[in-house]
Parts: sequence; structure tokens; C-alpha cells
Amino acid sequence: MAGSTDLLQLEDATGIVTPRAAAVAVSAPMQGADERGQSPSDLRRAIRALLRRPPAVFGLLCSIVVIVWALVPGLFAPMDPLEQNLERYLKPPGYVDMLGKTYWLGTDQQGRDVLSRVIWGSRISLIVGVTTVVVSGLIGVFLGIWAGYKGGWIDAVISRIIDTLFAVPFILLAMSLVAILGPSLQNMILAIALRTWIIYARVVRGEALSLRTQEFIAGAKAMGCGTMRILLLYLLPNVMSSTIVVATLNLGRMIIIESSLSFLGVGVPPPTPTWGGMLAEGRAFLDTAWWIAFFPGVVLMLTVLGTNFIGDWLRDVLDPRLKRLGD
Repeated sequence: MAGSTDLLQLEDATGIVTPRAAAVAVSAPMQGADERGQSPSDLRRAIRALLRRPPAVFGLLCSIVVIVWALVPGLFAPMDPLEQNLERYLKPPGYVDMLGKTYWLGTDQQGRDVLSRVIWGSRISLIVGVTTVVVSGLIGVFLGIWAGYKGGWIDAVISRIIDTLFAVPFILLAMSLVAILGPSLQNMILAIALRTWIIYARVVRGEALSLRTQEFIAGAKAMGCGTMRILLLYLLPNVMSSTIVVATLNLGRMIIIESSLSFLGVGVPPPTPTWGGMLAEGRAFLDTAWWIAFFPGVVLMLTVLGTNFIGDWLRDVLDPRLKRLGD
């Protein structure tokens, strides 16, 4: 009983949540809230923290708009993004054709509607961003936890791989892989994920190195828990908050990388609309048709800015030390 009490009290002293301590920590505050009717839940605290931060609210609204665009672009795009008509060559924003159709953001050099292409381009950006974050996160979290917990030659090998990949310029490596494998959506996701997992691995490894010396890990070993059980049930829940924050902040970076590769011509091949591809096409018309590059650039900026604001908010909500200071 004394050992159990020590494990339960460990969360209060260090902020680390063990499975046993988590169960008690959940039940005890809920009972207190029912009796006093004053203690807010974690969800309410998160919502209050969100409402107190206008940038986070702005970022959430921007992200919702982009997500809805990506899920159902046909409901918002007024026209076919691939429809070409040279009679609409470089028409300015607000142009109305003979059929009464309004091109709110103008047309490009092939007469395609810029607004429709911006909306449909959000699908590619979101697919690449979310998929690369998930794939690289899974690889990085597993290798980071494994290296931090096991140490020794395993940690040394993984750490040297991380250092080597950090020394290679990201864009150069991604361009080389896409050039070898061929430009496509799948190859671009693979090229980005194979480089970005090191960000998660370095963060998670540092936390695992400090967690493996804690008393609850020693208790798990004493109870005969295997390595995989300790990694999944004891270490993984304690690094998830940092992983979520890194993933949220990294989402905007993945969107920029996708746009950069498309801008350089090694991303998703045309005529599929992408924000980076639209920026590359509008580069030659900046002095005569500024709207081709301006509007996808603004949407890209707002999307990345919004995800960064959400990441800052999640960092404050999920970090137990910041949360305790706020309480």
C-alpha cells in the first residue's frame, strides 16, 4: 500500500501521469467538482484559454475554412478549376463574362478561375500536410521513445542518423528523392516524411531520457513489464502532449514545404491545382496580373499562421507545468 501511495503521489510532484495515477486523478477531481460545483473540467479550461487568445480563435477559424474547402471543394468552387478558355486570358478580379459568370479573383494565363483553383488547391495542401505529419510522427515517436529508453548503442545509432539528416538541406534532399522517384503526390509525401521524422524523434528522445529514471518506470520493471509494455503504457502517454504540439506546429511547415516543391516544379504535376504551383505560374505575370500569385499566397500565409496560433494554444493547454502555473 505504501508503494502504491508513492506512485499515486508521483503525478503531483512531477507532472508525470502513470496509468494508475491517471485513473485516480480523473476520478478525484470529478468528485470534487460534483460536490462544490465550481471546479471546471479540462475541456472548459481549454475553451476558456482559447477564448482569451484572439490569435488562437483566428487560427481556428482559418483552419476550419481550409478543412471545409478541402473536404467539399465542389460546394464552394464556383467553376471547374481545370476549365480553360483563352477568351478569359488574364482577366482581373471581378470580371464578368458574356454568360454572366463572375470571376471574383480573376483568371490566369489559361483563362481558369483563380478562386476555384485556390479552393481546390487546399485539398492537396491538407492531404500532404496531414499525411506527412502522421507518417513522420509515427516513425519519429517510436524511434525517439525506443532510443531514449534503451540507451546504449541503439540510442547512439539513432542519434547519429538524426544528426546526419539534420546536416542535409531539407529542400535539396526532398528534390533529389522526388526527382529519382518521379513527381507525384505519393512520392512527395514519402520524400517529406523521410526527413521530418527526426524532429519528433529528437523531442521525444529527450523526454524519454528523463522519464526512464522515474520511480514509476522502476516500479513497472519490478512488476515484470516488458519493454513494449513500458513504451506503450508508461512512456507514450507522457510524451503525447509534446508530440501533439510539435505536430500542430509542424503542419504549417509541411504545407509550406509542399508549396515550395510545387513552386520548384517537383511537386504534384500540373494541371492539378496547388498553391505552390499557382505561385510559380503567377511569377511571370507579377507586373501585369498580380492576382494569380497574390491570392494563393495570402491563403497559404493565413493557413500557416492559423496552424501556428493553434499550436501555441495547445502548447499552453497541454503543458502540465504551464497549466499548473495558470491554475
